[in-house]
Amino acid sequence: MTAGGGGDLLILVAAIVGLGVISQLLSARFRVPSVLFLIASGVAIGPEGLGVLTIDSFGESGLSTIVGLSVAIIVFEGAFHLKISKIKEAPTAVFRLTTIGAAIAFLGTAGAVRFFLEADWDIALLIGALLIATGPTVVTPILKVVPVRDRVAATLETEGIVNDVTAAILAVVLFKSMTIQEIHADIYLQLFAERLGTGLLVGVVVAAAVWALLQYVDLSPDNAPQNARLLTLAGAIIAFGAADYVFAEAGVAAAATAGLILGNANLPYEDEIEAFKGDITLLVLSFVFITLAALLEFDQLLALGLGGVAVVAIVMLVLRPFLVFLSARGGRFTFSETLFMSAVGPRGIIPASVATLFAIRLQTGTAPTNPAGADLLVGTVFLVILVTVVLEGGLARQIAEKLDVIPMRVLIIGGGRVGRSLAERLEARGENVVLIEEDLSVLEDLRNDGFTARQGDGTDVEVLREAGAENARIVVAATGDDDVNLLVAQLAQSNFDVQTVIARANNPSNASAFEDLGVETISAAESTAWAIDNVIERPALSNWMSELGRSGDVQEVEITDESLIGKTVVDVGSELPGGVLIALVSRNGTNEVPSADVVLQEGDHITLIGRTEAVREAIEQCGTPV
Repeated sequence: MTAGGGGDLLILVAAIVGLGVISQLLSARFRVPSVLFLIASGVAIGPEGLGVLTIDSFGESGLSTIVGLSVAIIVFEGAFHLKISKIKEAPTAVFRLTTIGAAIAFLGTAGAVRFFLEADWDIALLIGALLIATGPTVVTPILKVVPVRDRVAATLETEGIVNDVTAAILAVVLFKSMTIQEIHADIYLQLFAERLGTGLLVGVVVAAAVWALLQYVDLSPDNAPQNARLLTLAGAIIAFGAADYVFAEAGVAAAATAGLILGNANLPYEDEIEAFKGDITLLVLSFVFITLAALLEFDQLLALGLGGVAVVAIVMLVLRPFLVFLSARGGRFTFSETLFMSAVGPRGIIPASVATLFAIRLQTGTAPTNPAGADLLVGTVFLVILVTVVLEGGLARQIAEKLDVIPMRVLIIGGGRVGRSLAERLEARGENVVLIEEDLSVLEDLRNDGFTARQGDGTDVEVLREAGAENARIVVAATGDDDVNLLVAQLAQSNFDVQTVIARANNPSNASAFEDLGVETISAAESTAWAIDNVIERPALSNWMSELGRSGDVQEVEITDESLIGKTVVDVGSELPGGVLIALVSRNGTNEVPSADVVLQEGDHITLIGRTEAVREAIEQCGTPV
């Protein structure tokens, strides 16, 4: 099918959009990244399937234009969602991943292609440059179905956006160098700087213009949200097109720059803009992935043989883990989180689209003709994309569950002294804590001190949902306003079915209202009196309790390990790490300090007390924290 029949082309476009929507629905239903279904759809209607979509369907220039505009929207939208506050959660790791990590991926991949596929160095380096990119087009769909800690998500998203820009510009520089007989390091640097500098400049200018128009120009009150959405979309396309017109592939940097600036500029109607651009991105993402997957020819993949398999193995199993562990060192991430990031490095739109464009030019003579190099380029890039998306994307949730990196969140509404102190203690024990605070000055202080905090009204259902209430194990209403705390508790129970809801009662007379809802209630007055009594009567214990989560800890655990059921407390205690005691056994609503011969039963809760690290080891050994 070609572009010769307007009706046929219309039906083809409609089919692609329909398949894209179906892929998104299947992704939501089976909780698998959508790119997996998009690639399968493309292969099904491409030359290797039904044959209704080929490289001639849109024409060479038409396909290049469609891909270019789509990439502009995708990159802009990814950057628009990337908040500076999220980047701050793992700045060192992000910097290493996008510098040292990118260099390792580039040179390591190029070396593998040169060695295993016996490619010329120019083609090998070109492939290495393209495969630097992970990209928001594949990482974001994965993170939508794998809700990892914010610091992990922020690191992967930022790496994808920055490395998309790096890969696109570096690949164009290397491709352009293939047309120059003699080229030196300073020429490479000049070509790279021209594109990056142009992209940054154009992105800043366009972002400033869009921001000024949204802030100071009357957008017609009746249609202001719609006009704001259209103006922002136009800004993304203009930034990409203007920069790309000056230097090829500078548009990617421009779109990313404009998106990052506008996404952090507190625009009016920002929620409407995000929702609109999210929908547009889903459509163009579907269109581009299906179209490019349809151009895949299995002969190109099979021609790579065992050498191609070796390249994929080096990229996935050697280079990716090495550069991630090198970049994430320093204690910010757990070993499991680092291992998860090592297993999630799928390649996406940028290498696929640019490789296709380069291959066309290598085959048609725009660059020095090299059909064999074109086949090797497309085959290798698409093989890596296909395997990484299918394995790393398709199995991402299973990998995350196996590594236990999908934590249940603890939401704390109120970032004052109580909320902050509680968050500090919970994070010290490894909990995934998110604070919700309305006061901007308090919010800024929280973020500057390294807390994950969201701005908004905790009594707003959408604010709670965006903060992760649907995946929350505990919600704590810790504001100084009892009416707010009561409403938060009601919403957490009725809208999100949260397992544990705890509320702070500032006025003791309000405690009964909370308790009537079945909410765990902490009376500020009674807690203060209890703390003072502890200092008077139990000073040593009071001092030790103030250090919980640091030098010592107390944790309640439900017995789930079948090997412990039926054993006595003394037998279980002898198997626990040194420095841990079983202080309480809770059964059927009663609590007792156990004697040595108490036999543990299924469903019992035991309270462990001891050194922090020893308690954590004992929790893993005994069962599930309560």
